[in-house]
Amino acid sequence: MKKRLSYILLATCLPSWLMAQDRVTLSDAVNTALKNSLDIQIAKNALNVASINNNRGVAGALPTVNGSATNTQQITTLNQELSNGTSTNRSNVGANNTNVNVTGTMVLYNGNRIMTTRKRLDELQKLSQTQLNSVVQGILADVMLKYYAVVQQQNFSTTLEKSLEVSKQRLSIIESRRSVGMSNDADLIQAKLDVNAQLQSIQSQKLVIEQAKTDLLRAMTQQTESSIAIQDTILIDNKLDWEALKTSINSHPDIVAADQQITINQFLEKETKARMSPTLNLNAGVSYIRSQSAAGLTLLNQTYGPSLGLNLTVPIYTGSVNSRQVQIAGINTQTARIQKETLIQNYQANATKAWQSYTNALKLLETEKQNYELANNLLKVVMNQFKLGQATIVDVKLAQQSFENSGYRLNNLSYSAKLAEINLKQLAYKLEL
Repeated sequence: MKKRLSYILLATCLPSWLMAQDRVTLSDAVNTALKNSLDIQIAKNALNVASINNNRGVAGALPTVNGSATNTQQITTLNQELSNGTSTNRSNVGANNTNVNVTGTMVLYNGNRIMTTRKRLDELQKLSQTQLNSVVQGILADVMLKYYAVVQQQNFSTTLEKSLEVSKQRLSIIESRRSVGMSNDADLIQAKLDVNAQLQSIQSQKLVIEQAKTDLLRAMTQQTESSIAIQDTILIDNKLDWEALKTSINSHPDIVAADQQITINQFLEKETKARMSPTLNLNAGVSYIRSQSAAGLTLLNQTYGPSLGLNLTVPIYTGSVNSRQVQIAGINTQTARIQKETLIQNYQANATKAWQSYTNALKLLETEKQNYELANNLLKVVMNQFKLGQATIVDVKLAQQSFENSGYRLNNLSYSAKLAEINLKQLAYKLEL
């Protein structure tokens, strides 16, 4: 197991209003999202379609067999004169024609278009699988970011709760002093105002937390009215290697898919060229033909039996359609290559920015962690001095503000580092629980 740098931002205990809710871990959130994701279901359906379509018959490698049957009953007026002087002139002559055919056609040669199509269909199936992998990575990243966003806001809420306790202690001390005539009304009013302001800040922070939970529930494909509780800390992997990450970017499903699209376009180009080649078909079938008339030269004509033959089609001139389609297919292949290069450049740039954010946040975190401890100690010292009458209410408020600001910065830095870590692992196709 990798060693991870743990930044326990604030006290591990959560406010009491969270305890009555169903607790959700990161693993729970990710597994639920992967199970219920509509995007994954769509990607799986696309993969199933590509798998079904990847068949010899779809590529044209199997013969096609068709059957047809017709039966026509006629009533005609017949007027015939033969060379031997015989003549027939009748009305309402009944006639019947029956035609039954079963024919099969198999392509023997068409410029290797069938083989090329088979390879293209196989690549399309691989492409769908790769796209499914990309969707899974995207969901993992999205759920993780929203999960840790809730943790971030809850940690800051704990800072506000601790600051509120200090404000309540300050109010209690002032009330005790006032009861013996050692404090004035102005300090009492200010202390009450500070407590009310802290309560309002905590209530506003609860709204931020609930909205962050709503975002998480949406990412999990759950009812947004559900009640959940998260009790966790932000753990940052500080062992990431930049060179290894850069090398792994090319294995990201999006880039692999772009490369597969180039291969697919190349096969399409070959298929298009094959349309300019001759096509040789083997035809075979069985037929039954029967014609019957109540009068006339031929009273009954019946034939049946098998047939076998070859059919050769040579494209001589198609109005330059085929040659133009070949040109278009070549341009599409070139476009796919450009799109892949653009994608690689974008991913490399995003990875570089994420690495810069990651390393910068790690450097600042150590200092800010110390600042948070110092601000916490300062608040304790100032409160002790206030109890002894050696510090003013203003001194306590300044110490509280320093404590809250440091907690806010520490939470933001930790989340920024985690955000960069998740982005880096996603770009390198290394994101996992």
